[in-house]
Amino acid sequence: MKLDIVTLDGGKAGSLELSDAIFGLEPRADLLARMVRYQLAKRRAGTHKSKGRSEVDRTRKKIYKQKGTGGARHGAASAPQFRGGGKAFGPVVRDHAHELPKKVRALALRHALSAKAKDAGLIILDDAKLAEPKTKILLGHFGKLDLSSALVIGGAEIDVNFGLAARSIPNVDVLPVQGINVYDILRRDKLVLTRSAVDALEARFK
Repeated sequence: MKLDIVTLDGGKAGSLELSDAIFGLEPRADLLARMVRYQLAKRRAGTHKSKGRSEVDRTRKKIYKQKGTGGARHGAASAPQFRGGGKAFGPVVRDHAHELPKKVRALALRHALSAKAKDAGLIILDDAKLAEPKTKILLGHFGKLDLSSALVIGGAEIDVNFGLAARSIPNVDVLPVQGINVYDILRRDKLVLTRSAVDALEARFK
């Protein structure tokens, strides 16, 4: 697969041959769904908590005698059916993460990249650098490239000026190549890869 390389000004800077093993696969929705579920579950804090009947501050004394009242038999005011009682089967602090094989995660990333390439949502950028950290200038460049919702993947390090200019633009994310992930790729309309990012990805999946 061959794509044109564009500059921030909207001009052309040659073309690049992309690996079909990374960008030419037939996207599988099941793999992408599994990976997104894995990512979202892993980042959940899991700090939700409610008090059970053994944790609430209520008397343990029997409310009334066992027999002769005509009412139900109760042993303590901490039972869930009473006001101020503990919650039955409430949430507890736990880890929501689940396992997903490393090979499946790697394959899901390749399928996400292929999905963007197939839907014409992939742009190869010559370089993501700015002379000064001005959001207005970067918005002008994005207007020429028709970018309103995009994930920009740079090299091993993001240019400081580019990162500062982009951080206040809504629906635009900027990540170094080692931070690329399936969820962020799919949540934006366009995927913008710099030339160095493509080289790093092809070396990673070699």
